Amino acid sequence: MLMDAKSLRCPQCGAAARSGAPRCAYCRARLATVACPQCFSLVLADAAFCQQCGARRDRQEAPSDARCPGCRSGMQALTLGGVTVLECAACDGLWIDAEAFERICADRASQAAVLHRDEARHGVKEQRVSYRPCVRCGTMMHRVNFARISGAIIDVCKPHGTFLDAGELQDVVRFIQNGGLERARQRQLDDLKEQERSLRAQEIRLRGEQRRSGRWTDWGDKAGGGFVDLLSLFGGD
Repeated sequence: MLMDAKSLRCPQCGAAARSGAPRCAYCRARLATVACPQCFSLVLADAAFCQQCGARRDRQEAPSDARCPGCRSGMQALTLGGVTVLECAACDGLWIDAEAFERICADRASQAAVLHRDEARHGVKEQRVSYRPCVRCGTMMHRVNFARISGAIIDVCKPHGTFLDAGELQDVVRFIQNGGLERARQRQLDDLKEQERSLRAQEIRLRGEQRRSGRWTDWGDKAGGGFVDLLSLFGGD
């Protein structure tokens, strides 16, 4: 009979295991954790249900030849709620193909109802900045601040997928659920408006300089549209 996660203990030192913790808080041994098929939070392997969202722990595992971009250890393929990902048992990193990552970002049913607590990441050492190879093509991935303002720095190969260090998927989901994507879109609109104001101001300045130097050009008549043509000079559409 499967035990509830609250009653389980670290197999290394016997200390009480906190739900969602990837490692023992006392001896730092890696707990036998798996990802919830519904919310992707870490769940103790012997638990029947996810302590975060209540979903039944049901997942399919399969061997994989992939190497972890973070630590180069082996990864295993997991099917979680219809989404296939790769998980590293050594560093808890997670590789998610591009289509699956988009689904997680867009579908609340694939996100955590209640994410595991930040305390689960205590004791994880700060990693130095490094570029990692894509699991699929081997090309060095880009380090990207998810949605530009989230603060979650993830490794992305645009054609193939995303690698997330331990806890970063939860950071991304928490950002989304707290309205982060809406704030990011608004920030982008504000930036575009500011660029437009700057270009208009530059157009006015250039006209003034041309008048003073006697080289006045009627942008509207001779350059075919004033502000539109100025935009084209700076790479605008």
